[in-house]
Amino acid sequence: MTVLLLLGGFALLVGGAEALVRGASSIARRAGISPLVVGLTVVAFGTSAPEMAVSIGSSVSGQGDLALGNVVGSNIFNVLFILGLSALAAPLVVSSDLVRRDVPLMLGVSVLVFAFALNGIIGRWEGALLTGGIVIFTIYQILQGRSAASEHAHQPPVAVSTGSARGDVATDTGSSSHTSPASEMNVWIAGLLTLGGLGLLVLGAQWLVQGAVAIAQAAGLSELVIGLTIIAGGTSLPELATSMLASLRGQRDIAVGNVVGSNIFNLLAVLGCSAMVAPDGISVAPGVLWMDLPVMIAVAVACLPIFLTGHVVSRWEGVLFAGYYVAYTTYLVVTATAHPALSTFTVVVGFFVVPLTVLGLGMTAFRRWQERT
Repeated sequence: MTVLLLLGGFALLVGGAEALVRGASSIARRAGISPLVVGLTVVAFGTSAPEMAVSIGSSVSGQGDLALGNVVGSNIFNVLFILGLSALAAPLVVSSDLVRRDVPLMLGVSVLVFAFALNGIIGRWEGALLTGGIVIFTIYQILQGRSAASEHAHQPPVAVSTGSARGDVATDTGSSSHTSPASEMNVWIAGLLTLGGLGLLVLGAQWLVQGAVAIAQAAGLSELVIGLTIIAGGTSLPELATSMLASLRGQRDIAVGNVVGSNIFNLLAVLGCSAMVAPDGISVAPGVLWMDLPVMIAVAVACLPIFLTGHVVSRWEGVLFAGYYVAYTTYLVVTATAHPALSTFTVVVGFFVVPLTVLGLGMTAFRRWQERT
């Protein structure tokens, strides 16, 4: 039964991602909205449905710390693991609008949540502020997307070359393809594909998590370790499937927009609604406040230099992101199990891996800046 859950969940994730990307891309073209905006809103919000369900359910039952841990863990997973694997599948061209507006917003909201958590609790009124923010964000994205699409429609077509100093990208700068009206699918079919894809993603993620938890329990892992790793990653499986498939299909604005949009949605909508429905707000454990929240902020900060240097996430940067997620997860496991290798692992990461990474990224950013000037 466990093996069937795993296989069935994986099949539903792949099928749901395929349907969602096809339907959302068609809706974007018909509505005159860029794929980036669709990735930031429709796709990102839909793929965050598991986080919303888990976090709100936890808050109602009085487990607010689980709700916060799920949001923070999912955001770290989204950037490091999902963006990393998507870049490995195909180097990601990053929209300048995303770098200029949405990544700084993701960073700003992350810092705001940390500020709310400093007193040990995220209150109901703070949750209301966060929830109001997602409404404003969505309206702004739709208006900006339609305005940009309208301006582009009045410009003559221009051939664009994406020759980049990185040397590993030979695709177009955007993700959208120009599809003739005759080949465009019916809007009702596109809508059904989008909704059906979201449903398959949620169900597939649920089956896959159930199977993985059963295997982890059979292997003797504690519930704490399972929650820190499988649940946070499991609720982000829809984002993983969607971004990976979008990257492979060339819809790279959707791939990157899905990650950034999901993180913003998790912080504003999921955490905001969870805090509003929690009887006494969401309590913040010291470990989350001084370890996981700072890691989430650091991950958002790391996006800026990588996205800015040529507006491309290259394959080696994808390897770097995925590797850091493995290191973060390893730290959680060895800490939770009080493994004797904890001190050695901390020294290696803190004194060697992190400084070398900062030095390497700094040198790369400097070279890209010199090449562009």
